[in-house]
Amino acid sequence: MSQNTVRLTMAQAVARFMTMQKTEIDGEIVPIFGGVFAIFGHGNVAGLGEALHGVKDTLPTYRAQNEQGMANAAIAYAKASFRRRFMACTSSIGPGALNMVTAAALAHVNRLPVLLLPGDVFANRLPDPVLQQVEDWGDGSVTANDCFKPISRYFDRITRPEQIMPALRRAMQVLTDPAECGPVTLSLCQDVQAEAYDYPESFFAEKIWGVRRPMPDGDEFANAATALIKAKKPVIIAGGGVLYSEAGATLRSFAERYGVPVLETQAGKSSLPHDHTLNMGSVGVTGTAAANTLAEEADVVLAIGTRLQDFTTGSWALFKNDDLKIVGLNVQAFDAHKHRALPLVADARAGLEALNAALTGWQADPEWTDRAKVGKEDWLNAAAEATATTNAELPSDAQVIGAVQRARENATLVCAAGGLPGELHKLWKADQPGSYHMEYGFSTMGYEIAGGLGVKLARPNDDVIVMVGDGSYMMMNSEIASSIMLGAKLTIVLLDNAGYGCINRLQMATGGANFNNLLKDTHHVTLPGIDFAAHAAAMGAASRKVASVAELETALQETESTDRTTVIVIDTDPLITTDEGGHWWDVAVPEVSARPEVNAARAEYETALKQQRS
Repeated sequence: MSQNTVRLTMAQAVARFMTMQKTEIDGEIVPIFGGVFAIFGHGNVAGLGEALHGVKDTLPTYRAQNEQGMANAAIAYAKASFRRRFMACTSSIGPGALNMVTAAALAHVNRLPVLLLPGDVFANRLPDPVLQQVEDWGDGSVTANDCFKPISRYFDRITRPEQIMPALRRAMQVLTDPAECGPVTLSLCQDVQAEAYDYPESFFAEKIWGVRRPMPDGDEFANAATALIKAKKPVIIAGGGVLYSEAGATLRSFAERYGVPVLETQAGKSSLPHDHTLNMGSVGVTGTAAANTLAEEADVVLAIGTRLQDFTTGSWALFKNDDLKIVGLNVQAFDAHKHRALPLVADARAGLEALNAALTGWQADPEWTDRAKVGKEDWLNAAAEATATTNAELPSDAQVIGAVQRARENATLVCAAGGLPGELHKLWKADQPGSYHMEYGFSTMGYEIAGGLGVKLARPNDDVIVMVGDGSYMMMNSEIASSIMLGAKLTIVLLDNAGYGCINRLQMATGGANFNNLLKDTHHVTLPGIDFAAHAAAMGAASRKVASVAELETALQETESTDRTTVIVIDTDPLITTDEGGHWWDVAVPEVSARPEVNAARAEYETALKQQRS
């Protein structure tokens, strides 16, 4: 059967295809691709660069400063959009491509969609070895982009122009699938980008991608419902899947109807408003006292949309009830089965709705629910004390968090690795779904500012506040310039504790000597006097350094209406953390050491290991 065709280069086909992919949000059909981040170079400027120029009015291209930074921003965009929309990123063939590998792993771990389009070598191999080509003496097909294979949910190398059709279709299936979701890498050979082919016009027909909501299997559902009906002390652990399924209202209804306390992971925080009486706050290593006390005694854990990583489970030493049962409500079977859980493979919202209907007449023990509410009040009092204002010369992270929250209470908070995530997980008061945006699945230093840019692009009306330590800022700050260029205002609060304070505290906790983490403990001739405010100003940001928590609060209020990205710097104490809450974390301590501090830490470690569940 004949069909109409259009002659395009492979790169032009990629660009046109992306413009025709749509989704429906709140009754409105919108492009599913929010745009393309691009740093052009050898391997993508001639082919894909020309193609993106041709669709720039319908598919915006954003110039970034760093390939990892732009991929982080794209991933943050998808997370802030609850995976309903996402972005693409394109780079040159060598260092540009490899700069995106860390971001690809971040997206893989966090189950977040991003389309990576790195350039690649010539498919015909005639000019080999080309500039930036990685050569494998035993395999002529290897290129630098093979590094993406283990950290992509789908990988393809396009060596003929017609191959892009099945590749793009498969890419969209993965990017929009709630279970498979993650990074897709299409490695685009540079000569093939420029080759023309007669593509069928049907390939460019508009496609509207909906949300798949798998329903529970009958037997799995019966087992899960039976376990919950027998529960006296149930808890819910709300993971990121609650937000991605837009199940917050369903979760609230379920918790209220059956009196079940809710504990939140880093990815799931903001599933319920912070002030809800059944929201116990964060769970696990960075958990609240209210949440962890309940988790220790729980007889049934309904784990919704969570990977149950070690920070959530206290390295599997948090749950102490010998009769514990876990019900794994997760769209991905791999996660639903973890640690001998009763799997309930389903969409979070659909699964909760089904359970809500099936459990009529059941109730958690009222004494259990009442205890939870009292524990929540006790925790709120402890948190208020930790975040209270202070005149200390070097405030704690918690005191800075308190100042930010008081000054900009409706802000959307963005953060990532280091000590801040632990304090924010416990203390930040998130009141709207998505108002707490934390990258802690891969714990990637340097994500914060680029991530803030992605959040602002996805949610332009939000007051986006990025909290970042000096260590992360030094690793990646160049997307400040991108935020200025794009008119995407961020407020960046930079906490300067003169080093890697979080890992220094871990070093001390495991018996280690203060070594190579705080700047003062490094091998140095002269310590740098870094003027972070001046540095940010050099990239076009409004900036200032404040001398106290009170000054910080005032600065945050005064800069709320500033028309461009603002950086506010404050010196903080590297050693103080919130004492209340939290749980042991399995970090192996050396069995043999000449230092008595390490031997003492090892003895404590061996005692703690006895609490781990197998």
